[in-house]
Amino acid sequence: MAWGYIIKFIIGGTIFVLMSYFSKSKILFLSGVITFIPVMTLINMGLQIRHMNVEEFRTTEFDGIFGAFGAVVLIFSVFFLTNWLRPVNAVILSAGIYLIYMASCKYLLG
Repeated sequence: MAWGYIIKFIIGGTIFVLMSYFSKSKILFLSGVITFIPVMTLINMGLQIRHMNVEEFRTTEFDGIFGAFGAVVLIFSVFFLTNWLRPVNAVILSAGIYLIYMASCKYLLG
């Protein structure tokens, strides 16, 4: 069973690297992540449908909505804060904002 996860990790990593590499943006990593997320979401949903009942699936997808919005919060924070801060500081502060967002979602929803 552990081999299955290792193989999926290698396949997912390979897809991620290829999408980053073939992206036409000058910011390869960010462009690769943006391209990669919908593909992996569809693969993940397919796995969830096969291995979960309807109630578990709905709960997981509801949590996924807040996680996706958290990614938007993180990327927007980095973009917005780089107007005033050095990129390293903007990323660190954005990660803090993201952690606060995710912890508050867990507290409010959990």
